[in-house]
Amino acid sequence: MKALVYGLARSGRSAAERLDDPVLVDRSLGNEGDLSLLDGVEVLVKSPGVPGEAPLVTAAHERGIPVWSEIELGYRLLPEAKFVGVTGTNGKTTTTELLGAIFRAAGRDVAVAGNVGTPLTSVRSADWVVCELSSFQLEDVHELACDVAALLNLEPDHVDRHGSFEAYRDAKLRIFERSRVQIVPRGLGLPGIEFSAEDELPAEPLIRGAHNRENAAAATAAARAAGISDEHIAAALLSFPGVPHRLELVGERDGVRYVNDSKATNVPAALRALAAYADEPVHLILGGSPKGEDFAPLAAAIGPNVKSVHLIGEEAARIGQLIDGYRDGDLETAVAHASRLARPGDVVLLSPACASYDQFENFEQRGEAFRAFVTS
Repeated sequence: MKALVYGLARSGRSAAERLDDPVLVDRSLGNEGDLSLLDGVEVLVKSPGVPGEAPLVTAAHERGIPVWSEIELGYRLLPEAKFVGVTGTNGKTTTTELLGAIFRAAGRDVAVAGNVGTPLTSVRSADWVVCELSSFQLEDVHELACDVAALLNLEPDHVDRHGSFEAYRDAKLRIFERSRVQIVPRGLGLPGIEFSAEDELPAEPLIRGAHNRENAAAATAAARAAGISDEHIAAALLSFPGVPHRLELVGERDGVRYVNDSKATNVPAALRALAAYADEPVHLILGGSPKGEDFAPLAAAIGPNVKSVHLIGEEAARIGQLIDGYRDGDLETAVAHASRLARPGDVVLLSPACASYDQFENFEQRGEAFRAFVTS
């Protein structure tokens, strides 16, 4: 099968390694506009960062060439594995990694992959795969069938890419196509096994925040559906420390704690972070590159415990129209300014509510920069 791999970031490179002599297309190669590359191609494997309206993708559809996400290819390369899929606007990585810990506590042969950073096509064998699935990845699945499929929540996000909340929602809900068991939030009216933050759990999770209790409830429901006992679920809940860049305590200086929530790339995620620290004095760092977010709910949630707000990046001006804050411009300046204002017992919280692409390559790089500014 002659394949074209479009996008050579992490998942694209992994996909290319699993295919025989694929045609490679990437911005760095300067060949994105060469439609002749589709000649003789039987399938186009698209990285999640490549928009569906890209000329090569549009031309592939017009020629009847199937367009697969890297997830679709990885799924087809693991015909014997059972899949637990996890999607949602927020909490995907935490829930996926927590499920991996639960499966390991139960002695299951499990791989954790997908949007968490490990490409699915890099998994060569596993009895179970716990796979984080973004809307970008779900756009181009065809045969993916999850044994257990979990939707954590559904709030406006990536409207800049999908064009509307409805299109974003439809992409997310594709996780349930061909799924055997559906795990859904209570109150959305979707069929399946419901969960909520109020559920009784086998143990109280180690990770902080009401939103993480909700993530733990979803993971518990999914693990039970996969046949894992409450004893093993409890062991993981009591020991799982959370994931990097999500309410991650990266340092403490002079009694001031520094919390890296760089993964909060939208308003709902930042709201969850504010709720987690609602009883503590907070110096909040906001801003980054635009995603079409409405910052009004964030402005409404800024309580008296927020002692200062520090605005950075391209969205600083727009956020500043609703939220009174210092226009610090860049992250290093914001960290230094917040540190000068903070007192013992305070929290300096990076929870940007924005993407990172104006000043960083991704949210991970932004979080590591925050860590470096704190510890230097």
